[in-house]
Amino acid sequence: MSDSTRTWSTRPETDSDIGTVHAINAAAFDTEAEADLIDALRADALAWIEGLSILAQTDEGRVVGHALFTRCHVDGAPALALAPCAVLPAFQRTGAGSAAIRTGLESARRMGENLVLVLGHADYYPRFGFAPASGFGVRAPFEVPDAAMMALALDPSRPTPRGTIRYPDAFGV
Repeated sequence: MSDSTRTWSTRPETDSDIGTVHAINAAAFDTEAEADLIDALRADALAWIEGLSILAQTDEGRVVGHALFTRCHVDGAPALALAPCAVLPAFQRTGAGSAAIRTGLESARRMGENLVLVLGHADYYPRFGFAPASGFGVRAPFEVPDAAMMALALDPSRPTPRGTIRYPDAFGV
């Protein structure tokens, strides 16, 4: 089976995965900033949501991808921030990250969450249904290209808050 057609299994992070999650994020980015951010978010009871740190693993059980959803707010109303999402370099562009994101979005939907926000590549996140956050009346608390700040309503029949995003303190913004 080629990597592009590989089926990934996904699951929520457990306590025994903390070191692996740190290692994946450290390997996927130029610095350990994202890995350290996850550790800080995990320690923030107001930001961390049990079950929304999602892992993608091979058929052999090797964890190679991670997507994290944490609590943020839009003018006081709860929302989710998708960040970071990382895959070990040898497994990038194989669907592992997409599998973790899709599982996280479905888990969030089942938990009754609705608005999910992501600051990321405008050519990647629309495949999951994300669109410019400005169309939702949502803006970042800093200057960012409109196409990069995206939002997704998990239940489009429900209203979504409008206003400025307030990230958890660990984001430093």
